[in-house]
Amino acid sequence: MELAKYIEHTLLKPTATEQQITKLVEEALRYGFFGVCVNPVYVKHAKNISKGTDLKIVTVVNFPLGANAIDTTLVQTHQALSEGADEIDTVINLGALKEGDYKRVTDDIRATKNICQNNNLKVILETDLLTGDEIKKACLTCISAGADFVKTSTGFVKNGLGARPDFVRLMAQTVERRGMGVKASGGITTRFQAKELIEAGATRLGTSSGVNIVNPQK
Repeated sequence: MELAKYIEHTLLKPTATEQQITKLVEEALRYGFFGVCVNPVYVKHAKNISKGTDLKIVTVVNFPLGANAIDTTLVQTHQALSEGADEIDTVINLGALKEGDYKRVTDDIRATKNICQNNNLKVILETDLLTGDEIKKACLTCISAGADFVKTSTGFVKNGLGARPDFVRLMAQTVERRGMGVKASGGITTRFQAKELIEAGATRLGTSSGVNIVNPQK
C-alpha cells in the first residue's frame, strides 16, 4: 500500500506562517504526497513554490464552522480557485442539517460545486457532532448536490475523535455506488491508523503527520 499517494499534507493552524507552508510543500514533494491542504491565504504561495509539479493544492472555505452565508462561501471559493487551488474542502451547514432542512444543505453544496466545476469539492460533515443516521443523511445530501467527496472532520472540534474507522466505513458504504471519494481527517498520526482508515474505505487522508506516517523513523 503506497500511503503517500493518499495523503494531503495539512497545515490549517491559525498560527501557520509562510515559512511553515514552504516547509509543508517541500516535504510533500520530497515524500510524494498527493497534495497539501492550506488556509486560503497561502494558496497562491503554495501554488507558486510547487509550480511545474503534480502536487495538488487544497484549501478550505466556510471553515471551520460551516456557518457562512452562502454568498460568502461562493466568493471564497471563486477566489481560492483563481489563485491556484486545485480542490476545495467546504463545511456542511450543520445547523440546517440538524433541523432537517436538506434543501438548504443541498442548495449550498450545489452552488459551491457549480463554482468548482471540474475541480473536486469535498464536503466536511464534522462527524463528531453527528449521529450515525445524520452522517448517512448528510452523505445522501452530498450525492444529490453533486459533491465529489465526503470528509469526516475539520479537526477543530474540542475533544473530537476525528477520523474513526466506523464513521469512514458508514460514509464509504453510503457513497460508493456513486463513485464519490471519502476523505478521512482529524487525529491521524500513525501508519496503523492510516492503513485502518483506508481499509475502512477512505480514498484520501488529511493529516499533519504525513512524514511520520510514511517514514516512521523520522
